[in-house]
Amino acid sequence: MLLYLRVLKESFFFALNALRNNKLRTFLSLLGVTIGIFSIIAVLAAVDSLEREVKGSLSSLDNSTVILMKYSFGATDIPQWKREQFPNVSYDEYQHLTRSVPDVEASTFAQGVPDESIKYKDITSTGVSVMPITSGFYDIEEFEISEGRFFNESESASGASVIVMGYEIANNLFENTNPLGKQVRMYGRRLTVIGVLEKQGSGLFGNSRDGQVMVPVNLTRRIFGDNNKSIFAQIILKPEDGVDNDEFLAVVEQQLRNYRGLKPDEVSTFFVNQVQGFADTIDVITGQLNVIGLIISGFSLLVGGFGIANIMFVSVKERTNLIGIQKSLGAKNRFILSQFLFEAIILSVIGGLIGLFFVWLISLIASQFTGDFEFVLSPTNIFIGTAVSAIIGLISGIIPAISASRLDPVEAIRTGM
Repeated sequence: MLLYLRVLKESFFFALNALRNNKLRTFLSLLGVTIGIFSIIAVLAAVDSLEREVKGSLSSLDNSTVILMKYSFGATDIPQWKREQFPNVSYDEYQHLTRSVPDVEASTFAQGVPDESIKYKDITSTGVSVMPITSGFYDIEEFEISEGRFFNESESASGASVIVMGYEIANNLFENTNPLGKQVRMYGRRLTVIGVLEKQGSGLFGNSRDGQVMVPVNLTRRIFGDNNKSIFAQIILKPEDGVDNDEFLAVVEQQLRNYRGLKPDEVSTFFVNQVQGFADTIDVITGQLNVIGLIISGFSLLVGGFGIANIMFVSVKERTNLIGIQKSLGAKNRFILSQFLFEAIILSVIGGLIGLFFVWLISLIASQFTGDFEFVLSPTNIFIGTAVSAIIGLISGIIPAISASRLDPVEAIRTGM
């Protein structure tokens, strides 16, 4: 064991000497490994960060939450022309499901409406994301209210002229003034501010609540109607804990099919989506991105492997005399083999660490330009980068190391002279 530690130490110094004495040659040879590791880890880090961001935006919803609408979260066998004919889910259907589906902990009806402008006195916020929902949404998604309150069931049912604002919108309109009780203008109406959401910070996709406002859905239903093609609707149901997932989904689908009068041989004219299903789809997509990135990066590593092999062949040639002396003094073939293998691995790992350093540097810079979205170089990715570097060094150095270990000591000394 001590012998191999000594070999490792000597190999490390040989690798440093190669870097010091032949800077340009070694740099060019290591460049392939550096670029390859940079490419692989950059892809893995970017995909991991993207996955973390998307799933983070879903973390406020329970994975068992069911979303019914005319669109599907994932792939479907139903052709597009047929899906385009699906009607929106309706408020009446929401009320029916709330009454008829057992084991529902919370439910809400939401509309997707165009962005709107909000005005307070002479200050206007444009392009504001409006989220019309029922009061039950407060029991489905986890969010905090820093000031005031959320609208209650009575205000929700009547479509009261009240509004709950995201932090950014409230700050833009009221700055240091308390917004509660103030009236703003939206949709040509006066709406009373009753609550402000806790600051969340923005993500890569701008999916934060900071730039949103929430209003009772029955308010926008009076404005847009239920058959407006510029909007879409969704029914969100959160089942109670411990409920059988498949059975719950089957009951929900059957109840809505019955309400719409669909025959057994007819396809459902809606989709029963689940947050867990969307998370699974994200896993599939990120997995595919990782595979594509690894394949592309593999070509860089192939070039890097040839570079390491080139260094080692040159190193064997330069140290032929030394190898002959070592073998004449009793050095075993496995000692010489280990020496050159360790040197190849160390050189490759150095190239990989340089690649990891550049990934870390770029991740820091990128995070400064993407708001609260953070590119993260995880310990797992660092380990993968280092391990791949070592494997490339092992594979690239094995042929030069074998050729060095098989040198005849007399011929090696004579060649070296």
